[in-house]
Amino acid sequence: MTKDSIEHLAEIVKVNRANRMLLPDGTSVPRIGQGTWNMGDDASRREEEIAALRLGVELGMDLIDTAEMYGEGNSELLVGDAIKGIRDDVFLVSKVYPHNAGNENLIRSCEESLQRLNTDHLDLYLLHWRGDIPLEVTVEGMEKLVSQGKIARWGVSNLDVDDMKELLSIAGGTHCAMNQVLYHLGSRGIEAELLPWQKSHRMPVMAYSPLAQAGALRKGVIESEAVQEIARIHNATPLQIMLAWTIREEDIITIPKASSREHVIENAAAGLITLSEEERWKLDEAFPIPSWKVPLDMS
Repeated sequence: MTKDSIEHLAEIVKVNRANRMLLPDGTSVPRIGQGTWNMGDDASRREEEIAALRLGVELGMDLIDTAEMYGEGNSELLVGDAIKGIRDDVFLVSKVYPHNAGNENLIRSCEESLQRLNTDHLDLYLLHWRGDIPLEVTVEGMEKLVSQGKIARWGVSNLDVDDMKELLSIAGGTHCAMNQVLYHLGSRGIEAELLPWQKSHRMPVMAYSPLAQAGALRKGVIESEAVQEIARIHNATPLQIMLAWTIREEDIITIPKASSREHVIENAAAGLITLSEEERWKLDEAFPIPSWKVPLDMS
């Protein structure tokens, strides 16, 4: 490794450790974390994926998000191995299936996640999406898990404004610490209503799939003239511009997935980029905010 590359990594660490958000309870979390969707399923990539997650923590991306749904527990097992010896340095997030989000099923799911993750508590536990179990029942179970010390706080994922309003109207609902939703430059629907509502309630957003899924939409974003031009200005990749864009607002955390060390460094280096007002305007022009309420995007 050259002196320049070592200095570059040191600058990434410095910036990402400084660029953090305070949750409502005062807990500090990084603006760029790590997602794990589809990680842990390929045994041949296991060691590289573990190394990638550990490198991400070293580079200041010490929030790791997983779920019992991911590989039916395989992702949690992978994360559990990745955080051995560094658990205290990681803000650990997992999610429960909607059909498991009530009564004894919620307790059991949490305990099974803890076992796979080889830890005694989660820093944040999320309802993965809304199902048939009443929110009141889920909140009661989440609060019980907090009282038992199995989770430090809880939140939700994929809930839109009407669901959030209902959640905050029930007993204990205001303890919700986070809403994790899909958000990237090519999918800005939450800006029409959900994001402003959460800002008004001082509730952070965690953006999943911030680089979009591979396919026509992602290709269209990274190949756009605006993204390409701004990437050249910052000597960055289009994907880094997409990531920097998601954290332009102070109350958003982004959790890109990276299954290789090279991709981890690319993601972490996005923290070095600050978009100018003119650049943000160009991106707004190329990818406008919907002028009306649109259904919550989940894919």
